[in-house]
Amino acid sequence: MKKIIINYNPWQTRIAITYNDRLENIYFSGQETLERAYFKGKVSKVLPGIQTAFVDIGQDRAGFLHISEIDRDLAIERIGKNLQMEDDDKIVPKKSSYEPRDISKILKEGDPILVQVSKEPVYEKGAKLTTCFTLPGRFIVLMPNIPRIGVSKKIADVQERNRLKDLVRKQLPEGMGCIIRTTAEEQGDKEIIKDIKYLLKTWYVIEKNFDKGKPQQCLHEDLDLSLQIVRDFLDDNVSTIITDDKQNQTDIYQFIKIVGPEHAQKVKLYTGKDPIFDFFDIEAQIEEVLEKKVDLKSGGSLIVETTEAMTVIDVNTGKFIGKKNLEDTIFKTNLEAAEEVARQLRLRNIGGLIVIDFIDMAMHANRQKLFQFFEKTLKERDKFQSVVLKVSEFGLVQMTRKRSGKTLLHQLTDNCPECAGAGHIKSIQTESFAVLRDIKHAIAIEHFGGNIIIGLNPALFDYVTTVSYNAILEFEKTIQAKITLKGDTLLAVHEYTIEKM
Repeated sequence: MKKIIINYNPWQTRIAITYNDRLENIYFSGQETLERAYFKGKVSKVLPGIQTAFVDIGQDRAGFLHISEIDRDLAIERIGKNLQMEDDDKIVPKKSSYEPRDISKILKEGDPILVQVSKEPVYEKGAKLTTCFTLPGRFIVLMPNIPRIGVSKKIADVQERNRLKDLVRKQLPEGMGCIIRTTAEEQGDKEIIKDIKYLLKTWYVIEKNFDKGKPQQCLHEDLDLSLQIVRDFLDDNVSTIITDDKQNQTDIYQFIKIVGPEHAQKVKLYTGKDPIFDFFDIEAQIEEVLEKKVDLKSGGSLIVETTEAMTVIDVNTGKFIGKKNLEDTIFKTNLEAAEEVARQLRLRNIGGLIVIDFIDMAMHANRQKLFQFFEKTLKERDKFQSVVLKVSEFGLVQMTRKRSGKTLLHQLTDNCPECAGAGHIKSIQTESFAVLRDIKHAIAIEHFGGNIIIGLNPALFDYVTTVSYNAILEFEKTIQAKITLKGDTLLAVHEYTIEKM
C-alpha cells in the first residue's frame, strides 16, 4: 500500500510517497514554483524566424511562447484584430479552417496576454508558456479554451469511458473541454460534478483578475504543495496520509472533507520522538538518490549521468552471476534494472531525452520481453507521459519523458566551486534546512525554554538571517522561547550549538 508522509516546517515542507515502505516520489516546497501559474504577461519581443514570442511575466528571464502553444481561437481573434488596426475599412471574418502560421500577425510587442507556465525555467532558458490553459482537479483537468474531451488510457472499460464523457459534456459550458483522470473511474456523478463546478469557479476568477490586473502580475497559483499531492495521488491505494504538524493535518482533513470525504479517516498526526522522515527511513533514501550509482538487489547496479541535453543510464551486472547461463543472468538483471530505472526517473524528476544502456542480450525474444515490461511499468507507475522505442541491437533504449520542474539534483545541490561543476555539494539552503530540523528536534527533546543562543556556521547564519528569518520568528512562537543567532567560524557547515542565556 501507498503512504503519503509529510514533514512540515516553517521553512520547508517535504512530502514523500512510499509504496510498501520504499520511496517512490519526493516533493519539496520552500522555493518558488512557477509551473501551472497564470500571469498577465506583456509581449516583449516577437521573432517570426523561430515563430516564438518572448513574454515578460516579471521573472529574471522572459518566458517563451511558441506558435504551437497559442490556442486556435486566440490566434484567429488576434489576427483579425491586428489586420483591422492596419486597415479599418477591411472586415476580417473568422475562418474556422484557418491554421495560424505567422506569429507576427498574432502578437505585437507591448500586447497584454494571459499565459500559463507549462514548464519551469531550465538552466539559461526562461519558462515555457502556453495559452492552451489547464486547471487540474481531482477527477478532471479542465481545459477552458480547448473544446475537446479526453479520457485517461488507464480507464479501459468502454462503457465507463462513455459514461464519463457524457457526464462531463453535459456539465461543461460551450467551448470548454477536459481530460478525465484515472481517479474518476467508478466515481459517482455528484462527486465529478462538484469537481467541475469548483474548477469553473476558479477559471472565472482568473478571467476577472486578468481584466483588472497589471502587466507581469501573477493571477493564480496552484494549491499549497501538501494539498496538491493529496489532490493528485489520493485514491483507494493510499492507506495513510501522515503529517508531523497539527495545523497541516487540519488543513488536509478539511480539504479532503470537500474533495473526497470517504478518505478523511486516513489523515493522521505523527507524534513520535524521532523526526518523521527518520522514522520512516525517508532521509536515508533521499541521500541514496543523490548518488550516481544505484545498487540493485541482485548485485547489479545503475549509473545515472545527466547533462543539459539528455540523461544516460548504464546497467551493469556487478556481482550477479545467475544460476543457469549468461543469457538468463543478463535478462534477469535487465528486468530488475528496468523496474528500478522507472523508479529513478520519478524520484530524480528526470525528463527530456533519456538513453538506457541495458546489458546486450543475444535473444530477440528477451529484448522484446524487456521492452514490454519496461513500457508496462512506466504506464502503471508514472503519471508523466513517456514515449519508449524498442530495444536496439546494442541493448539501447531511447525514450522521452515529460519535463516537470527541476530535477531532484538541481533542487538539492549546487555546482561545486572547487571542481567547476564536475561534481555537486549540498546547497546552502539544503544544509540550512537540515540543521534547522536537527535544532527543532534537539529543542523538543531537551525542553529548552526562556532565551536560547544558537551558533551556526557563517554561511548558514547569513542564509537563515536573510532568507528564513520569518520562519525563525514563527518557530519562536511555537516553542515559546526567544532565539538569538550567532555566526561561529569554528563550526562546520553541518554543525551547530545551542546554549541557554
